[in-house]
Amino acid sequence: MFSFLRQKKGPFAAKIEPLGESITVRAGENLLKAALEKGIAWPYNCRVGSCGSCKCKLLSGKIKELNDFSYVLTGEELEAGYILACQTALKSDIEVAVQLEAGGALVKRAEPRRVKGRISRVEALTHDILDIGIELDGGLGEYLPGQYADIIVPGVIDEPRSYSFANSPHHEGDRNVSFFIRRVPNGRLTEWLHSGSRLGSDVVVDGPHGSFYLREPAGPLVLVAGGSGLAPIRALLQQIVADGHNADVSLIFGAREQRDLYCLEEIERLAGEMRGTLRFVPVLSHEQAGNGWNGATGLCPDSIMPEMLKVDSSHAYLCGPPAMVDAAVKRLKAIGLEESQIFFDKFLDASSILGGRPMNGTNAQARG
Repeated sequence: MFSFLRQKKGPFAAKIEPLGESITVRAGENLLKAALEKGIAWPYNCRVGSCGSCKCKLLSGKIKELNDFSYVLTGEELEAGYILACQTALKSDIEVAVQLEAGGALVKRAEPRRVKGRISRVEALTHDILDIGIELDGGLGEYLPGQYADIIVPGVIDEPRSYSFANSPHHEGDRNVSFFIRRVPNGRLTEWLHSGSRLGSDVVVDGPHGSFYLREPAGPLVLVAGGSGLAPIRALLQQIVADGHNADVSLIFGAREQRDLYCLEEIERLAGEMRGTLRFVPVLSHEQAGNGWNGATGLCPDSIMPEMLKVDSSHAYLCGPPAMVDAAVKRLKAIGLEESQIFFDKFLDASSILGGRPMNGTNAQARG
């Protein structure tokens, strides 16, 4: 009786254009999860509705918003029918369009794996950033420089914390990965790491994740890093050198004080190995006068100059705190770059997380 009132809960089909493929989305599953499980290299970074990278256009059908899209998408995007795949459940069969890479196909990325391992190296880069090496029991697959992994330390923190790979795969062994981890006040994982010797501690690494990686350079590149955001930028630089790209690169590295700068010798070495040129601009935001600093000061996005770019062919890659990334995106657009030419990775620490969900971030790599 009254069976006509019952609403089907799934599974439903989602047709993905321009791939022309359909996938099944089960009840209780979101669109992004279903797509990734089917091996579709869908653009994404955070998987929790904070970065906007997984947005797609709803062409037909009905959906359920798992969280309010307006936290991330603009009014114009909402009016045009854009949705967040990671925050979308299905109420019917649907059809969506997702932005593909240049050339009409998404870059092939390794399928994420969960692998046990142990901390094999701990080196202090600054007073509050550690270079952590992990020896894995098995391979993750060849991740792309710029991607990240989730880290769990059994018995210490079971909620994953996300960190970008600090080396390109060519700079690591088959079963080794490295991360730059900054101490976050009251962050359970980072306080544990920084408060004693953790060599030999068991960890679990889940990855690779994310769609932040180097696109084929067609013009000069601008790289902007803040703090531990240098990790994926360093990996990109290593890839540029290893692949023999002839692009001219401007690297802007923002830090608070001189003591917060690191990897300077390696950056100089990479500059000497590049086929193109590398302009390195360290910028200090809180350096006191009289400390012998003759370099740039202020906010690092202000050091992005029009002469570093060719508006019709340049790409920009940004990694660091949300405010830094937002300011850099605004400046790049003012210079003339389109949104499709700007790639970014926002880092949110434990203080930015509410109920496990990042607040108003763009790449919610939850750290702490």
